[in-house]
Amino acid sequence: MREYLTTERIDPEKRLVVERTKDFGEIYEVFDRDDAATQSDRCIQCGDPFCLNKCPLHNYIPQWLKSVAEKDLEFAFKLSNEPSPFPEVMGRVCPHDRLCEGDCTLNDGHGAITIGSVETHITEAGFKAGYKPEFPGITTDKKVAVIGSGPAGLSVATYLLRSGIAVTMYERSDRAGGLLTYGIPNFKLDKKVVERRIKLLEEAGMKLVLNCEVGRDIDFEEIANENDAMFIGVGATKAKSAGIAGENASNVYAAMDYLTNIQRKNFKLSYEKKFDFKDLNVLVIGGGDTAMDCLRTAKREGAKSVTCLYRRDEKNMPGSKKEYKNAMEEGVDFTFFVSPKEIILNEDGQAVAVELMKTTLGAKDESGRQRMEEVKGSEHRINADVIIMSLGFDPAVPSFLAENGIETNSWGGIIIDEETHETSTSGIYAGGDCFRGADLVVTAAYDGREAARSITNALLK
Repeated sequence: MREYLTTERIDPEKRLVVERTKDFGEIYEVFDRDDAATQSDRCIQCGDPFCLNKCPLHNYIPQWLKSVAEKDLEFAFKLSNEPSPFPEVMGRVCPHDRLCEGDCTLNDGHGAITIGSVETHITEAGFKAGYKPEFPGITTDKKVAVIGSGPAGLSVATYLLRSGIAVTMYERSDRAGGLLTYGIPNFKLDKKVVERRIKLLEEAGMKLVLNCEVGRDIDFEEIANENDAMFIGVGATKAKSAGIAGENASNVYAAMDYLTNIQRKNFKLSYEKKFDFKDLNVLVIGGGDTAMDCLRTAKREGAKSVTCLYRRDEKNMPGSKKEYKNAMEEGVDFTFFVSPKEIILNEDGQAVAVELMKTTLGAKDESGRQRMEEVKGSEHRINADVIIMSLGFDPAVPSFLAENGIETNSWGGIIIDEETHETSTSGIYAGGDCFRGADLVVTAAYDGREAARSITNALLK
């Protein structure tokens, strides 16, 4: 260990831009055994590891780095899969630069250990070697219903099944995975990775009910009566509005509608053809990871031009720096310090441009972030054939919440006891984006894990 003085940080190989923009295959190669061991050997094994503390799941990062450095894959696999429901997903989609790698002691001067890539390697190599996460089978008479099959739902199911509790999962879509399946493009997360985890849960005893929307196809009360507890993980899928004129034009689209339809196209399922943007000029408004996903998807779909509009600068973008860099490499244009004021429509009601004002960063607010200020007299337009709004998401509040005494806050988030994840209705728990608002996959996974712990304690005490 501690080879950081002689060994530099390396990132996994990326497919060449001219190749990767022709398809939706993952752009990063998975570390081989030697590269993973070499990077892991750089770890200085801090007494109080910042990487572990910054990880929402508190993954055993130094411990599995040590195991990889010593080429003990089986132990690394067990360590990695213990606190995390799907580490190979986290290794691909977590914003490591803002979490574990961002707080790595070596990040100042030597370059952080490539933690995310080692995390991916461990599980991929482990699966290839025949290792599997351990499940005891259904060993209790307790049953729990999970509404929603996204990261929070899959996480709570994982840890309930590890406790021998039966799980029935209800998903309104035709495939499980939620955001992991229909929100994150294949070039970041191959869907076979998600499908493999779901299959493992089904082999462990989970019953998966697809194309079933609770409150429409089946009554909430019916599920409640058949189970000893319930978990709600319905995510946050309601697109935030910009509140500007023209945003309801027929060629102004919500980010998730676009990504979902293109994923359906990649699955060779039916999709709305209006989302074919080949040879069109595409504008994306927003600067988070979802915006980067839309930009990079449009490039692969053959758009004539793809431009991101963001009101601050690249340093203040909320998304991962890695995703911004990848978008730049793939030919996306960025226009910073602009704020949309109106969508300009033609005589047929179609959006043809965005009216913008230039912005600048002023004094810092209470959080320490510089306030955005508009520059008077700086109005100008950028033309577009289609516009994608990627301004974040709020929970869509199902009617069965209020009908069953489950309280929500002013913006629709489910109110929970943050220690137990129980809602205002006894025996019903919640977590993920329907509680936090749009957040990270890793925080949803944390909520699911902690809710499972509370449910298990309540049912098996």
